[in-house]
Amino acid sequence: MFASAHPRPTLSAELIAKVRPIALATTKTLPLGEPWRGMVSSGALRRGTTTVVDAAPGQGGLSLALGLVGAASMKGHWVGVVGVDDPGVVAMTDLGVDLRRVLFVPRPRGAWAESTADLLDGVDLVIVRPPSIPAHGAVRKLMDRVRERGAVLIALSEPRSPWPLPADLSFKIAHSEWRASSRLEGRQVTIVLGGRGSAHNSTEHVVMLPSALGKGEK
Repeated sequence: MFASAHPRPTLSAELIAKVRPIALATTKTLPLGEPWRGMVSSGALRRGTTTVVDAAPGQGGLSLALGLVGAASMKGHWVGVVGVDDPGVVAMTDLGVDLRRVLFVPRPRGAWAESTADLLDGVDLVIVRPPSIPAHGAVRKLMDRVRERGAVLIALSEPRSPWPLPADLSFKIAHSEWRASSRLEGRQVTIVLGGRGSAHNSTEHVVMLPSALGKGEK
């Protein structure tokens, strides 16, 4: 389904066996923490769906995506992160992510779609950052696999390389600015929430995200 000339990391049989019991859970949703739970109509991420986080570089898109998976990881669900070199472990912890439940594929290069598909066979949630403009066909296949596996895909998108298909949920960072007193406290972002899973289409929310030092507010 995802033929590629690029070699890609593979999951060992031992690791797949370890994560699969959670991935095959019969629950229809995966938990969200605050403030995200209050934004989404169901208060959770529905299995089989795709969420797009759209932000220009440096605006906090990765922090937002990691915040979306924090509560699920703390409940024992496995998370895959594809195409992110250095997500910042301090900030991840501050966002509520259980690092013991995260699998990283930092440099898949041209095999980003194949690596994501592999992870979807064994984990509940996958965050992916395509290295370039994602091809329509590859995205369609990934979204089909997400529905088939009952997982959740969170795609990091930006204006110069947009996600080419509509998503069930979309978080667009419209504005971002740093806040500080005696030290850097965090990033205040204005989010436009859309998609079928939002409480109302195109609602706007202002939240704080942790800084690179891991300091932040809810």
